[in-house]
Amino acid sequence: MSAADEVIKSDDSKTVSPEPGLRRQVMSYNKSVMLVRNKMEASWVGGAHSHPHDQVVFVVSGAIQLTVAGVAHALSAGDSLLVAGGTEHQATAGQPSVVLDIFTPYREDYA
Repeated sequence: MSAADEVIKSDDSKTVSPEPGLRRQVMSYNKSVMLVRNKMEASWVGGAHSHPHDQVVFVVSGAIQLTVAGVAHALSAGDSLLVAGGTEHQATAGQPSVVLDIFTPYREDYA
């Protein structure tokens, strides 16, 4: 478990590539909340999925399309969207993008 006072450096060597075109780094978290940084390549297409965690999506740079429960949303730098737990969603990136995800509670499968 990541300590509340531990500084997590933005170090690409700590990223994983769970699928082609996506790099993921788990940042700070505890059992209540988790911050994850994602780097997507242009033309990345994520798989449609759902999970029990509420998820806030914040686009740091670039632009993505986030389809939530069948409704497509175009998000660009500075935009955010809340995805309720249990809701099917899918993201795609038309350009290189950096996105922060905040999950509550934390994702045990990412930890």
